[in-house]
Amino acid sequence: MDAAQSGAQDVVKRHHILTRIWHWLNAIFATILLMSGLMIFNAHPQLYWGEFGARGDYAWLQIDDTRTTGFVRVGNARVETTGVLGLSLDSKDKVRRVAFPGWATIPTHYSLAAARRWHFAFAWLFALGLTAFMLGSLVNGHIRKDLHVRRAEWSVANIWKDIKNHAQLRFDRAHGTYNILQKLAYIGLIFVVLPTMILTGITMSPAMNAAWPWLLDLFGGRQSARSLHFIAATMMALFVVVHLLMVLLSGPIKGVRPMITGRHAATSEPSQVGEQP
Repeated sequence: MDAAQSGAQDVVKRHHILTRIWHWLNAIFATILLMSGLMIFNAHPQLYWGEFGARGDYAWLQIDDTRTTGFVRVGNARVETTGVLGLSLDSKDKVRRVAFPGWATIPTHYSLAAARRWHFAFAWLFALGLTAFMLGSLVNGHIRKDLHVRRAEWSVANIWKDIKNHAQLRFDRAHGTYNILQKLAYIGLIFVVLPTMILTGITMSPAMNAAWPWLLDLFGGRQSARSLHFIAATMMALFVVVHLLMVLLSGPIKGVRPMITGRHAATSEPSQVGEQP
């Protein structure tokens, strides 16, 4: 097959080794943090705004059961979730009256103490890894070269074109660079969502409150910090789901290879899912 048939291809450097190491370690750490966090949430499956919160107070989010049905309530809206959230069956077909089922938590059985040990241990690894990644990205130019949104990219026409390309499952592999939607997603995750998750986690620690009391004022109280922590974790989980979906739709091998080898095979034209080379 000649170049005219296959399209011109160039192998270009895509990801620095620091980015690749952080990506795979972060995938492990984030999974453990999410699953252990869900077990911690099971101990009190309600969220509040402000400094205080208890069973008798109004919760803006509640995952619970009525002994016969499980449900999720957000504000005044309530959805039955029997079998998934609030009320479900374990591997031995025994009824579990917990917010999240055992297959989604670490450990799989109810243990707040064990979940906290898992969560706190990997939270420090996660935070230190993020800090190292940010500092390394400033030094090696990753932020400037790959994530910086240039003036021309802010145009409404460019953003709308990228939205249409994604809606039509067309992904530009021309130069192995990020498009505007990818840049905004990564910037939002790395510089907003993850720092918020880390700082709100610290805010919920009584020991850290004594050292940095200003965090309670910054987030409006411990219960507000807990709510923001849950929201940030949910946004991170949604990012991962969309990220994996985009990798699958754009070609899993071509999507994963750059994060392993650091190199990307770029084509001269945008590609469409299902298009044969």
